[in-house]
Amino acid sequence: MIGAIDISLLRSEEDGGAVDLVLHLLGVSKVLAGKIAKRDRALLFTVLIGLVAVYSLSRWIDAHRPAANQGFENEELYLNAATAKRLSLGFNGLVADWYWMRSLQYVGGKIVDYPLHLQLDNMGQLNLKLLTPLLDAATTLDPQFIEPYQYAAVVLPDFDVPAAIRIVRKGVEANPSEWRLYHHLGFIYWQQKDFQTAGEAYERGAKLPGAPPWMKAMMGRMASEGGSRDTAREVYRRLYEEASDSQVKNMARKRLLLLDSLDMQEALRKLITAYKSKMGRCPRTWHEMRPLLGAFRIQVDSSGAPLDPAGTPYLLVADTCDVNVDRKSEVPFR
Repeated sequence: MIGAIDISLLRSEEDGGAVDLVLHLLGVSKVLAGKIAKRDRALLFTVLIGLVAVYSLSRWIDAHRPAANQGFENEELYLNAATAKRLSLGFNGLVADWYWMRSLQYVGGKIVDYPLHLQLDNMGQLNLKLLTPLLDAATTLDPQFIEPYQYAAVVLPDFDVPAAIRIVRKGVEANPSEWRLYHHLGFIYWQQKDFQTAGEAYERGAKLPGAPPWMKAMMGRMASEGGSRDTAREVYRRLYEEASDSQVKNMARKRLLLLDSLDMQEALRKLITAYKSKMGRCPRTWHEMRPLLGAFRIQVDSSGAPLDPAGTPYLLVADTCDVNVDRKSEVPFR
């Protein structure tokens, strides 16, 4: 309804035309409208101007988007963060929400349009050229908006590590008492195998009020066993627990499935080796190994095949005495 209001109707406060129009649209009677204090009418007039400005900014951005058939390589953000902040007329939070939603829609559209099966823990294949400026705009407009920082920490390192670090550090500067941002920063450096810098980030975050004890424990893990699978499991478990975005949560969940699967595959390879030592050949089917699998209480399906952490049977590679994850499984294929 607001979008249909001609900007020329926003006459002076003394005239009161715009305020009277809004009150009429809201169903307020003339008698009740006349009783509204002048100060309240001024506030309503200010809110009206802000809403129209935000709506107009949104319409302008949509009108100048690239054509639907234009290649992703030609994508550009037509308003940078600083310009959008100037045009938001103080309604930074609303415009930041808009940029945040556009970020999620942008990534979701890329996933839907991707021609092959995509592992959500590796977004680098999507050519997400526009994601960095979108997240940059959202965090510039509302520096206290935490979710975009987490998204930057998880998704951007797949194709733009410096941007991920820069955006999260911007969040730390704007929110120095938010321990979660140090967790996100530590996560980025841990992914890059810079365990010393990751440990320093966790150490600084652990000193903040409200930081959970595991932040201090993560600092120690980075120093002693940063590259271990147990450390990775702890990092992704904490990321899963703290995530508010469903894509980030799903990515962390799949990484945990992968880590559990890697442990399981190592155990199965040892059993296959033991079978070969006894029988002098590789097993041809999982059924032949059923006694061994049963002895170690490994869960199997009706055919005797061991199940991965997502409940899908592992594939036996009889020629090489090896085991693989089925590509149909939720466990990421590596």
